[in-house]
Amino acid sequence: MTKIIFATGNQDKMREIREIMADMDVKIQSMKEAGIQVDIVEDGETFEDNARIKAQAIANYTDAIVLADDSGLEIDYLNKEPGVYSARYMGEDTSYTIKNQALLDRLQGVPKEKRTARFVCAIAAVLPDKEVLVTRQTMEGYIGNKPEGENGFGYDPIFYLDEYGCSSAALTREQKNAISHRGKALRAMRDLLLEKL
Repeated sequence: MTKIIFATGNQDKMREIREIMADMDVKIQSMKEAGIQVDIVEDGETFEDNARIKAQAIANYTDAIVLADDSGLEIDYLNKEPGVYSARYMGEDTSYTIKNQALLDRLQGVPKEKRTARFVCAIAAVLPDKEVLVTRQTMEGYIGNKPEGENGFGYDPIFYLDEYGCSSAALTREQKNAISHRGKALRAMRDLLLEKL
């Protein structure tokens, strides 16, 4: 069985990844489960750069396939902020309740048609021969006027989808995995890996 190490300690992400890749004959471990402890400086200018930096840093410690993602929220009205700084926006230890409210405050009075936004996810894979594969996908929506929903994490409660008439935090896990930026990027990566394996 092929082993994949996913460069994250985020349990919500690991659950999503395992659900989306459930049909592959692979064993997926987090860095922690694989016993790899590395401090990685994510200083790339794009989501793709940061995903590559993370995957290559972990690949130095294993001959398994290493996957890493970098994802975030781009709000057009705010010059695509928070962008690659989504996790570090307002400081890494700031709760998303506070981050979400700050973004809502910055958009106060801005009409819906100017509140367009997207979640972006880039996934990098480093194969045992050190070949690097990268996929990037988005989920388009807009920033609502208030947080809604209990199912998501991060910026999900303020990110709304016209086709569902609710925030991405109000979707079921199955609905979200089917349309999310990470779901789409992971499925694209899964297809690339299936060609290689």
